[in-house]
Amino acid sequence: MSGLIGREKEKQLLKLYIESNRSEFIAIYGRRRIGKTFLVTETLGDRLDFDMTGVINGDSAMQLTSFALSLTQSGYTGKRPANWIEAFSALREVITARGNQQQVLVFIDEMPCLDTPKSGFVPALDLFWNGWASRQKNIKLIVCGSATTWMVDNIIDSHGGLHNRITHEIHLHPFTLHETEEYLKANDFHWNRLTICQTYMILGGVPYYLSLLDNKLGLPANVDRLFFSDDAELAGEYERLFSSLFRNPQPYKDIIRLLTDNKSGLTRKEISSKLGKESGGNLSKMLTNLENCDFLRKYNVREKKINSNNGIYQLTDFYVRFYNDFCRLHSTDSHYWSNSLNTPKQNNWYGLAYERLCMAHVQQIKQALGIAGIRTEYYSWRSKQSKPAAQVDLIIERADDIVNLCEIKYSRGKYTIDANEEEKLRNRITDFEQETGLKKAIQLTMITTYGLNENAHSYEVAASLDMNALF
Repeated sequence: MSGLIGREKEKQLLKLYIESNRSEFIAIYGRRRIGKTFLVTETLGDRLDFDMTGVINGDSAMQLTSFALSLTQSGYTGKRPANWIEAFSALREVITARGNQQQVLVFIDEMPCLDTPKSGFVPALDLFWNGWASRQKNIKLIVCGSATTWMVDNIIDSHGGLHNRITHEIHLHPFTLHETEEYLKANDFHWNRLTICQTYMILGGVPYYLSLLDNKLGLPANVDRLFFSDDAELAGEYERLFSSLFRNPQPYKDIIRLLTDNKSGLTRKEISSKLGKESGGNLSKMLTNLENCDFLRKYNVREKKINSNNGIYQLTDFYVRFYNDFCRLHSTDSHYWSNSLNTPKQNNWYGLAYERLCMAHVQQIKQALGIAGIRTEYYSWRSKQSKPAAQVDLIIERADDIVNLCEIKYSRGKYTIDANEEEKLRNRITDFEQETGLKKAIQLTMITTYGLNENAHSYEVAASLDMNALF
């Protein structure tokens, strides 16, 4: 597989930060497998003066040994450090030896691993940065970590000595569909856009997962190989993923499982009730942690006004959703996905996944609608009066007094609205107007895979987009 694809914004930011005329403390965080290390090493390469990686599940002695080896590789010849105070003192010697006329780049990867119990790592880092490095002009300290909770609590939002010491943070998100298409093309995948959409619905925009695909196989065979075969490469990824991110992963997996079973999402109060937990600080903290890992997204809801306090949490990580929907029960069919092609279960799943795909690409939808420059709020809406309760997953409310009420439909050809659906759509618009009291123009917006068949029942549609808008 080829080198760094996409990440243009992040590459430009990283280059900008390291060329400044002051010392910088740059924190890069995001879920496991998202490409944090690759971003740094491919962008900065041999410019790194000190480069070390924490040892996953290593004890304090192993972490110090790893640090000491990196010191030696950077030219350090002094005494081997016995603790973190001495380790950072040795790093100071390495930096000082470079002189103060050039930028000195220090990269510490998987930093959360270094903070073993009673090791004193964080106070030593605090002393190194606040006591010396921050007062220099040429030091660029770049730190990464997959344990996003640790990175946020101890570095980015620290309430201790590192409070407000981060000069820049980069939250590395999954690839967009456009970046995913670029990645696949660069690696000789000649797949059409529907197949690329389906790939994203299963793997998400996670570079490592995409790197496991075999361009000699079609998507169904790849899915069978990665998830359902006897030696499936992603079979154990789910447990590793949560264990690497959270020191106590089970409560987080409980929330994920709950949101898997409630596909339209739940409010914090509903999550609390179903889990039997207090809707207090601990649950709020866990939900925030899952958001920071790009597992969840909180959507505002529209009642008489936009309500962010009673927002809906939905599971947004595509790999995590696919695993819980199909792999958790460990199917014994090694060709399960290929054997499920065009079955109602698989097609229905793709339909729901396409809704999530669109929700992950709202900015691209705005661009396609020609409203990228207009201030907007986007949210979900649930009827509290209609039976069964109507729900619209995506509503874009615009500053020009227009509301795009988006209906998202997945099909393998052009989508056709019949008389029954036309009536449902009209009733949904009426319910929305009556329950919210909005006095804005409502534009029914269809987002389909291949576009809309125009007929006598499609006249209510003000705008129609197909999957190309998402790229």
